[in-house]
Amino acid sequence: MLPTKPLREDEHVRYARHHSLPLVGVEGQRHLKRARVLIVGAGGLGSPLALYLAAAGIGRIGLVDFDRVDASNLQRQVLYDTADIGRPKSEAAAARLRALNPHVEVVEHAVAFSPANAIDLVRAYDIVADGSDNFATRYLLNDACVLAGIPYVYGSVLRFEGQVSVFAVPGGPNVRDLYPEPPVDALTCGEAGVLGVLPGLIGSLQATEVLKWILGIGDLLAGRVLLVDALTMQFRSFTLDPDPDNPVSGRSPLIRTVGDSVAFTQAQGCALSISSPSAPMSQVPEITVEEYNAMREGDSPPFLLDVRRLDEVDIAEIGGTLIPLDQLPSRLDELEDHRDDPVIVVHCRSGGRSAQATAFLHQHGYTNAVNLAGGILAWSDRIDPSVQKY
Repeated sequence: MLPTKPLREDEHVRYARHHSLPLVGVEGQRHLKRARVLIVGAGGLGSPLALYLAAAGIGRIGLVDFDRVDASNLQRQVLYDTADIGRPKSEAAAARLRALNPHVEVVEHAVAFSPANAIDLVRAYDIVADGSDNFATRYLLNDACVLAGIPYVYGSVLRFEGQVSVFAVPGGPNVRDLYPEPPVDALTCGEAGVLGVLPGLIGSLQATEVLKWILGIGDLLAGRVLLVDALTMQFRSFTLDPDPDNPVSGRSPLIRTVGDSVAFTQAQGCALSISSPSAPMSQVPEITVEEYNAMREGDSPPFLLDVRRLDEVDIAEIGGTLIPLDQLPSRLDELEDHRDDPVIVVHCRSGGRSAQATAFLHQHGYTNAVNLAGGILAWSDRIDPSVQKY
């Protein structure tokens, strides 16, 4: 916690509705002013988290994000506006939060959350909120919080559904209890889509849990996972107990350092990337868009496999044979004529689904398959800007 500081006169006016609450009051507001909260990921979840925590008067908010604002972010990432496109997210977000509440100290961490900085980052704060969008980062964040003894407010969204919980509190469960292994079909929001308002709902619930923990009020979602279905507007929860064999918090832990965390996660087939927020999670052979571009201009262009959905092809395409990822197992025989090709290049929007498809092809003898790193997005950025990004 930060040193105790009295509230200024204008802060009493700003937080008057908190002062009126019996469980908050002036003393509770002072607790909020003393608190330090780290938000990892200033995107869909990080936007409502940061906005509501700043509005509530959190003393110090740290933002970890090294990405830049893209037009496709604006459908759900309400920290930004059109004028911010191309601007570093940490910079744009910090400016927005300072404008919202000049009493809040905003610390910009314009870096990737990685094994090199994970422990130092989480230890500099009192509580951590998760705004990441892939399992590799979540596992690293979870393990760093468990090892450092810092509570971790978890949130995730995909399509029309979301989850919220509070992990890494003493005696409670953590992400590795909820997901002992990464789901084999795990997709990011960029690949599967998300209803724009859903991160606002889940991120607001996360912010609520952060405030409850700081104030010491209510019943935390520790030991419980809240499930939200936006299509049916149903909220339900289930109890989650700690696993005594959990690799980071169990009776005989295998993960004692962040290095152990990364090695363990990679052994599960879920590799951490610190170079691109949309990089594929699976460790599979890959080529860059520059390498593929050179190959396609040669005498024998490689076979290109597109594993996106049909509706995505209507938005943008760079050629290739379309077999959506979910149809690949039943249509594998369509690739038989290419089993002995020098190379099969697999692509999607950003590289996640194509990495899964490449791994699947290798498992079925297509060892010539390679993933096109970065997919359509990288192609548009570095080869052909006329290709529509989405």
